[in-house]
Amino acid sequence: MRARALVLRTLTAVALVAGAARADDDGPGRRAPVVVAAMGDSLTDARASGGKFLDLLRARCPKSRFDNYGKGGEMVNQMRHRFVDGIFGPGKPAYTHVIVFGGVNDLYSDLTAGRTPARIERDLAAMYAEAHRRGAKVVAVTVAPWGGFRHFNASRSAATREVNRWIFAQREAGAVDAVVDAYGLLSCGDPTKLCPAFLPPFNDGLHFGAEGHARLGEALFAQVFSGCE
Repeated sequence: MRARALVLRTLTAVALVAGAARADDDGPGRRAPVVVAAMGDSLTDARASGGKFLDLLRARCPKSRFDNYGKGGEMVNQMRHRFVDGIFGPGKPAYTHVIVFGGVNDLYSDLTAGRTPARIERDLAAMYAEAHRRGAKVVAVTVAPWGGFRHFNASRSAATREVNRWIFAQREAGAVDAVVDAYGLLSCGDPTKLCPAFLPPFNDGLHFGAEGHARLGEALFAQVFSGCE
């Protein structure tokens, strides 16, 4: 009897593990449309030639929806103020995922607007929590390299790394569902700077062109949205 009970417990445990694996499986066997909101600054704002990473996702996931809430020049406290009404207000779709990609405008506004890493992290955390509260998965994107930009300096470089470390830690803490590392993806050689191939047509050290957006879009697809339709 004891042996039989042990077998039954073992089979039950295996079934539970298998069920959990299936529930988390976003692979080809469980493909489904997704409805995604992308919150960000000019790197996301289509009016500022940003957000082309969403075009790649739209092409890969033709039955899905990717809405762009980028607004050029915004700091994350400004994104936070419009976050709930803008993404979850009346008439909005039931978003399955929210991408949050911001922070660089804050980092070079440390003196003019008092934007410290702690304040940046507080506002990002508030958006992550609001999205989760409304049933959406959160995809956090680290601050991209901006070392060639005119407002960059050693202090702001250190603050960028601090914020990015914090963003990575949010995955382990359960505050976000995925972290996509724009900082690592878009640099080569000097980790603080965009790869030269990504600089045109802007060439300002902060905004990246079509090749950079394609790389970011590929990473988002591979890490988060490979099961989309």
